[in-house]
Amino acid sequence: MAPLVRFAPSPTGFLHIGNARPALLNALFARANGGRFLLRLDDTDRERSTEAFAKAIETDLAWLGIVPDLRARQSDRTAVYDDAADKLKALGRLYPCYETPEELERRRKRQLGRGLPPIYDRAALALSDNERAAMEAEGRIPHWRFKLEPRAVAWDDLVRGTAHVDCASLSDPVLVRADGSYLYTLPSVVDDADLGVTHVIRGEDHVTNTGVQVQIFEALGAALPVFGHHNLLTTADGEGLSKRLGHLSLRSLREAGYEPAAVRSLAVLTGSAEAVRAVATMDALAELVNLAHISRAPAKFDPHELDGLNARILHEMPFAEAAERLDALGIPAGIAEPLWLAARANLHRIAEIRDWWQVVAGPVAPVIADAVVTDAALATLPPQPYGPETWKAWTTAIRERTGAKGKALFMPLRLALTGLEHGPDLAALLPLIGRDRAARRLAGEAA
Repeated sequence: MAPLVRFAPSPTGFLHIGNARPALLNALFARANGGRFLLRLDDTDRERSTEAFAKAIETDLAWLGIVPDLRARQSDRTAVYDDAADKLKALGRLYPCYETPEELERRRKRQLGRGLPPIYDRAALALSDNERAAMEAEGRIPHWRFKLEPRAVAWDDLVRGTAHVDCASLSDPVLVRADGSYLYTLPSVVDDADLGVTHVIRGEDHVTNTGVQVQIFEALGAALPVFGHHNLLTTADGEGLSKRLGHLSLRSLREAGYEPAAVRSLAVLTGSAEAVRAVATMDALAELVNLAHISRAPAKFDPHELDGLNARILHEMPFAEAAERLDALGIPAGIAEPLWLAARANLHRIAEIRDWWQVVAGPVAPVIADAVVTDAALATLPPQPYGPETWKAWTTAIRERTGAKGKALFMPLRLALTGLEHGPDLAALLPLIGRDRAARRLAGEAA
């Protein structure tokens, strides 16, 4: 069976590069194995979930190169969760609890004071029907906990190998709040089972959740997916990433001019056996990714690595891929391709191409650093048309006239023609600058 994977963000903030990691690992796994990708919006948090954030998630995924095959929203599926909750109640696995948060906190402190683990003591299971009725008569509305079997749950993890969680050391999790709304755990299991998710690939912070969820899958009589828990991206100093604080949001990275391929490469290859490098396409990245080769250690990354990756992506980007964006940046169609091929090796962000268009089209204030060289250059400046061999022939003539060579020859020419000490190969720029502008700049005029 072809795999079905899912990425299940909550639309309560903008995605950051840490969210990009599971999204991409799922999408690449599906791509490599002929599977499909489900985008499921976990929007049961009614107060903080917004349509604006939901649309932003779709925009961010599309920018990364992820187009979901299927979409679902938990807010549309409450009736399915209600049926599952009723089944668990009938089985005696979902039971009502009446403690207030304050009462639970007092119990937790007592247990800690006695040297006991601070897990729920299942006091609600000891209540008689009369005691429950009395509490409800007082106005108490129950929340509902899932009764865990006190055993270890084990699975073969795609990343971690053999993994297990001792559920005897855990509190029975609350699945339904007193207001009737669902916490993450039950809807996630129900959706995975109902929608046919075959592989659940997510962060290692969900390992304990998996132990709990396996028991819920089993109680509902649903087939278990294959699980994989990858390490989490952190900042270089080990700090976690927060969606609500906007650390390295995909939106901000896009607005800053980073290429999606650079972001993909960093988000996926950091913390794996593969060296972090610029990988231009999703297909090429899918061939590299092996979940079994992801490290168990935290995946620390330096955001400044994006700069180097971004530059390498641009340096190798073919004109056809850049053409539409150059047009949007105002680069004339007739000049766009030769300018791109001349300047791309000097770019860190694609928008910087406008600086080199300004150098070509002017006006540029020339810097005359050596009048002997520039006078000779003006005297020997050949007629148009200019081609690939023009620069070599011209500089040979200047060298023969002045004796200047190396930096003493080329730097005065660069300063006069571009006003800058560095930049693209002048052999490629000269045909774009043209004879008229070149002559005026060599003569010290702004042109």
